[in-house]
Amino acid sequence: MPYNEKLADRTREIISPAHKNVEEKKMFGGLCFMVNDKMCVGVEQERLLVRLDPARYDEVMEKEGCKPMNFTGKPMKGFVFVDADVLKTKKQLEYWVGLALEFNKRAKASSKKKPAAGKGRKK
Repeated sequence: MPYNEKLADRTREIISPAHKNVEEKKMFGGLCFMVNDKMCVGVEQERLLVRLDPARYDEVMEKEGCKPMNFTGKPMKGFVFVDADVLKTKKQLEYWVGLALEFNKRAKASSKKKPAAGKGRKK
């Protein structure tokens, strides 16, 4: 099991009723919830990936179970991991998913590659 299915189900229960444009994608060895075509939260085996307002980064890093997202040797402000151990109650999970959904309204979608001139177009 590449990701925590129970945590994914709990996350889905929070996101899906409130948002119509939700897509689930398997990536990063887990499951990513895209809201309005933007990465919102991700579920791995033992943690939740949260995309949040970079201005709140220092504040949330003080919270139990929160760790920086650090794939390149440099933490990325605006993305944190939260240990599944501190997400036992609905209220705890709602807090983190809520931060992600709040920022999602203002977050920029990743730029999608457009086909090169003459490619991918029908004449």
